[in-house]
Amino acid sequence: MSELGTVTDMASGARGKAARPALWLTVLSLTAFVLLIALGIWQIERRAWKLALIDRVEQRVHAPAQPIPSPASWPAVSAASDEYRHVSLKGRFLHDRETLVQAVTEEGPGFWVLTPLQRDDGTQVLINRGFVPSERRDASTRRDGNPDGRVEIAGLLRITEPNGGFLRNNVPQHNRWYSRDVAAIAAARGLHDVAPFFVDADAGSQSGSGPIGGLTVVSFPNNHLIYALTWFALAFMLAGRIFVTFGGGLFRRKRFVHEQAGGSDAGARRTGSDAGTIVEPT
Repeated sequence: MSELGTVTDMASGARGKAARPALWLTVLSLTAFVLLIALGIWQIERRAWKLALIDRVEQRVHAPAQPIPSPASWPAVSAASDEYRHVSLKGRFLHDRETLVQAVTEEGPGFWVLTPLQRDDGTQVLINRGFVPSERRDASTRRDGNPDGRVEIAGLLRITEPNGGFLRNNVPQHNRWYSRDVAAIAAARGLHDVAPFFVDADAGSQSGSGPIGGLTVVSFPNNHLIYALTWFALAFMLAGRIFVTFGGGLFRRKRFVHEQAGGSDAGARRTGSDAGTIVEPT
């Protein structure tokens, strides 16, 4: 084999090695592509779940009020099967055991007023009677809004909120509450046979200067389609890059360079009558 052939083979081999990415890079790229596609599919599934949830909650909220679950079924009450059900119940408020939970609403900052409702069967249910601003946190400022005797309350069933709010834990010993933690409030107020949920009172349950009811916000962010499109877009961008990096060489065109026979190095590269034609990859 001539010296020219040896040099040409070495150059071609070097270009081939340079064009072939490392195995770990190939595996990593394909794994990332599969992962991005899986994330997009997962977001599509999450979107279907969220739409079903929104539809289910809308039906519960706007349905006629039904009696709350019986005490025997309380252990089975869950967010999936019961939260935001429109319910009704009767009893007598225990105003001396109310609890104020910090809140921020469309009315501004203030407190939710949670008051136990003593029912005829001896069980108790915490009622979120509604919102009061900070200047009316003292019960003496709204005595005419605290009904005596038996009342009927309609509202939305809500699931307990244990521990506290965002980055703020409840401090029962100092009477500082940041979430509606039924079990903790019941223990702090000496309540017994308490339902494991509470009820957000409707606006129609308000009386006199009492708390403002009906402020429950029922909202479920649904950005899953945007997330899915983002993951799919990233996957196809990566696929394009993979194609260019790993498959582009398959479609490389060859160019033909013609050197004049009288060139300074033509003699060294001439191997036959057509020695003036050299084939090189682009």
